[in-house]
Amino acid sequence: MTPFNPLVRDTGTPPIPEAQGWARRYDGLRGPLIDMSQAVPGYPPHEDILNHLSQAAGTLAAARYGDIYGDETLRQALAADMSSRYAADVKVDEIAITSGCNQAFVLIAMTLAKAGDNIILPAPWYFNHQMTLDMLGVEPRALLCKAEKNFIPSVDDARALIDSKTRAIVLVTPNNPTGAIYPREVIKAFAKLAQEKNIWLVIDETYRDFLNATYGAPHELFSAPAWQGNVLSLYSFSKTYCVPGHRVGAIIGGRSILDEIGKVIDCVQICAPRAAQHALAWAIPNTTEWRAANTREIEQRAKAFTSAMTKINGWRLDSIGAYFAYVAHPFSDTPVRRVAERLAEERGVLALPGPYFGPHQETHLRVAFANVGVDAIETLPTRLLGFTP
Repeated sequence: MTPFNPLVRDTGTPPIPEAQGWARRYDGLRGPLIDMSQAVPGYPPHEDILNHLSQAAGTLAAARYGDIYGDETLRQALAADMSSRYAADVKVDEIAITSGCNQAFVLIAMTLAKAGDNIILPAPWYFNHQMTLDMLGVEPRALLCKAEKNFIPSVDDARALIDSKTRAIVLVTPNNPTGAIYPREVIKAFAKLAQEKNIWLVIDETYRDFLNATYGAPHELFSAPAWQGNVLSLYSFSKTYCVPGHRVGAIIGGRSILDEIGKVIDCVQICAPRAAQHALAWAIPNTTEWRAANTREIEQRAKAFTSAMTKINGWRLDSIGAYFAYVAHPFSDTPVRRVAERLAEERGVLALPGPYFGPHQETHLRVAFANVGVDAIETLPTRLLGFTP
């Protein structure tokens, strides 16, 4: 038989289905499964978003091809929203709508790097970023982020990793998996480093809408000299608008790089569903209060999880923010994968083991606390009482 592409075959098995298999072995005796594995909105979409989706899906326009860069109405709405949020002047022609934020990263990786090049990823990393680079033959170069530094990446450490094959540095803030929120000064320093080294800075801001004034003003890169030069931003509509099944994301960048990305979009035709684009163009300016209420709800879940962790002996909450927490377990002699598997099977608590997110992660689990309500979170101390893997 003709062999498969080794770059695909050697890529690890998708981790979410594996973890969900552990949960299927849970007997339910301790109460309903508390699923904190995959980041999924723990509340439904706005009713009017569903209405707009259903109405648009029945139109002829939604069944036809749209603009390569996405429907202009959605791009206009996102440009206005980002210009307001970042006190900048983001233009319509600086935005491309993609079939989800993961696809946005695939497009960027294909455009910026070729096989044999490398892209620096903060580690622990978002496993889909690493898998994408592996499949393309691009080295995912790990920028190790440490618990004692609140999982904030170091510019000096990144500088030491850059060589003639480095094409980009990726930042993920708020971070997946750790929840860490990068300070403005750190983001600015990375932008300066990328300019100095003539490489790209890619900022994945999938969870930015779950930040509030507590964290201060957002970064200033959209109004800085680097903008339209070597800065790219990624955005996802999935979590904010509760529509992950519709796969809508965005790339925000200068016109020259979007021209190149447009070639890839046109070739592989991975445009977002047009009915979803129509609904989201309406939702951006019309669901402000609903989104703010959801952010407040996520904050309450974060507070509840923080409180619950103080009642669980031996476990340590090392980082929390936006959607995720990164938790150190107390079983130093047990592989963390075993810890996660037994938690799911015996206690009905599903979280992901740290090694899914890169090397040197044996001591941690990623917890998507935003998936579940405060009532479920408050039961965690009882669920974990007396647990041993």
